[in-house]
Amino acid sequence: MNTEVSPGLPFEPTLIRRYDRPGPRYTSYPAAPHFDSGFGERELRAFAARSNATAAPRPLSLYVHVPFCESPCFYCGCNRIITRDLSRGQRYVEDLLVEIGLAAQLFDPRREVAQLHLGGGTPNFLGREALEQLLGGIGRTLRLSEAADRDFSIELDPRTVPEPPEHYAATLARLGFNRASLGVQDFDPEVQRAVNRIQSIEQTLDLIDACRDRGFRSINVDLIYGLPRQTPERFARTLRTVISARPDRVAVYGYAHLPKLFKAQRRIDAAALPDAAGRLELLRLAIEELSASGYCYIGMDHFALPDDELVRAQEAGRLQRNFMGYTTHADCDLIGVGASAISHIGGSYSQNYRELKSWQAAVEARRLPVWRGLALSFDDRVRGAVIARLMCQGEIDTAQIAADCGIDFEAYFADELRRLEPLTADGLVRFAGGKIIATPAGRLLLRNVAMCFDHYLTAPPGAADPVPLSRAV
Repeated sequence: MNTEVSPGLPFEPTLIRRYDRPGPRYTSYPAAPHFDSGFGERELRAFAARSNATAAPRPLSLYVHVPFCESPCFYCGCNRIITRDLSRGQRYVEDLLVEIGLAAQLFDPRREVAQLHLGGGTPNFLGREALEQLLGGIGRTLRLSEAADRDFSIELDPRTVPEPPEHYAATLARLGFNRASLGVQDFDPEVQRAVNRIQSIEQTLDLIDACRDRGFRSINVDLIYGLPRQTPERFARTLRTVISARPDRVAVYGYAHLPKLFKAQRRIDAAALPDAAGRLELLRLAIEELSASGYCYIGMDHFALPDDELVRAQEAGRLQRNFMGYTTHADCDLIGVGASAISHIGGSYSQNYRELKSWQAAVEARRLPVWRGLALSFDDRVRGAVIARLMCQGEIDTAQIAADCGIDFEAYFADELRRLEPLTADGLVRFAGGKIIATPAGRLLLRNVAMCFDHYLTAPPGAADPVPLSRAV
């Protein structure tokens, strides 16, 4: 039975349950676990030089990872350090500015930073002075864009903003931030206690209002379904509270319970997690509530209001996806700084050391702190282009890919087209006008469609143990 939850976005529990299997989230292709320690500072420098040498050097996107949190959220799978010692943030900023200085030397100084994002961890762990020092140092080292469409964003934990919301929002606006993403996950007290994240509705809404009052162009709210103690009734209250605040974007992630991989998750009572049917009901509820309230489904857990830039970019075919999620800045080289941060320069990926001590040691020795990376092969680039179009636009223009990459699409992807046949039979994919199109039902399962083109998921016998992956829903 089909359960229509919004115009054009059907929810089919039986079909979704059948395809609910582990898979990558495709913020990159290949995914980070496939990066190699043989890729280091020398290789990164070479790719940056090639990027500078292009006829029209691309703008830059700067991601800054701040790993500190004051308390552990048990569901978290991010790279973070639990501490209440705020002085560690000050020292970290000093090291960040050294790394940013090293990275800046790799790029033509005329290249502008069109996108800046502070993620974590908890970026607002940094007090006002540390944040001002960081932004001031970035502005002296790199050329920050002054264009109206620049994106300067920060992830915020409403529980730990270091001053009253209206004052902190004023500080952020003065420093140039125009977007904010607030972690909520769930407002229900029982759920919050189960995941060790006690956060009031008032804290959250006050911060949203303060950012809006200071002229922020966009507010995002993060929610998670599948958490312990969640029920449809409780999650519905959270959804309606969030919707009442009218954030421009809402991300609704499925909780991935991987306690062998993430130590904090061992504190979660697995018996309190919703079962498979319960998770599907929570997902259905989120889609229904957000769609009924006018939000458009972008893809991969993300919703946005119709006038949001993500919606317009998707309609124009300019939407992109990277380690920061969906973005409208398609033409940037991404520089990642801070422990564990990932860069995407030209045809390469590189990741910094995850451990803080290793990262600091490299930076203090005036070395780029590259831990591992990957020079993309021709096949990686072709498949990456296919998967990117699918994840962002929900369709693959086979003629365009063939022209861009110089391949015969049907011959190159003969095996992959056969893998798509069951998905076509199940109504997730259709072929029309030279395009492979995810149907409305298939839009909720884009990861499954993309996996058909993923060479790294077909490892030969005797290969290393597979990397643990989150489930599709």
